[in-house]
Amino acid sequence: MKIKEVIAALELVAPLPLQEDFDNAGLQVGLTEAEVSGALLCLDITESVIDEAIRLHCNLIVSHHPLIFHKLSQVVGATFVERCVMKALKNDIVIMAMHTNLDNAEGGVNFKIAERIGLSKVAFLTPRQLDALTYGSGVVGKLPAPLAAADFLQMLKERFEVECLQCNELLQRNIRRVAICGGAGSFLLDEALQAGADAFVTGEMHYHEYFGHEQDIQIAVMGHYQSEQFTSQLLQEIIQRSCPGVKTYVTTIKTNPIHYV
Repeated sequence: MKIKEVIAALELVAPLPLQEDFDNAGLQVGLTEAEVSGALLCLDITESVIDEAIRLHCNLIVSHHPLIFHKLSQVVGATFVERCVMKALKNDIVIMAMHTNLDNAEGGVNFKIAERIGLSKVAFLTPRQLDALTYGSGVVGKLPAPLAAADFLQMLKERFEVECLQCNELLQRNIRRVAICGGAGSFLLDEALQAGADAFVTGEMHYHEYFGHEQDIQIAVMGHYQSEQFTSQLLQEIIQRSCPGVKTYVTTIKTNPIHYV
């Protein structure tokens, strides 16, 4: 199977028109006519991830976050992005990103987070329509049974293996309905409230956004990387389902640039 066929299969699940206007999802580096020798799946592209692809004899890397997000005016190795581009080209490795198109797709990143939490009746928080295709930002669903706020937060810590959570004061009622937006999702807090969610789970929020919602909703912020860490497995599932026979590997490199001390 050619690399371009794998890319086409991925984009069938999450078409590029679903991405936000600011984004740069899709093919980033390389030529796609070669047969795929293996696909390495990751959240972020770093030089170490490219080295891992070389060791595994993978000529395709599929990341969630785009390597090239802003325009490159030169490629001379001055930044890690430029060095990654140069190393990928030198080793005939194709790089593509499935970013907000996969965030916004049915069965995409937020649905994967909901699955990890154990939600049922999951639906888009802000549904939109593109021709006959329904997509949207964020999801909302129900826990199998109500949980006290402290128990809900502890469950998140365990299932996402996070060192700590940021949250507002503990909600004094049980949590049943949960809204989710992986990554930087604070822009959906008002929509979560309007949807009647008892909790809003995301990866990033600014300090002042925690104010004013005491006892309205339980805010739970686990970190950008932590919230989206299972996207690599989602990409693997899509390729294994759509392109049987293609070797896939989930990166073993922890690319989270934020450390806790």
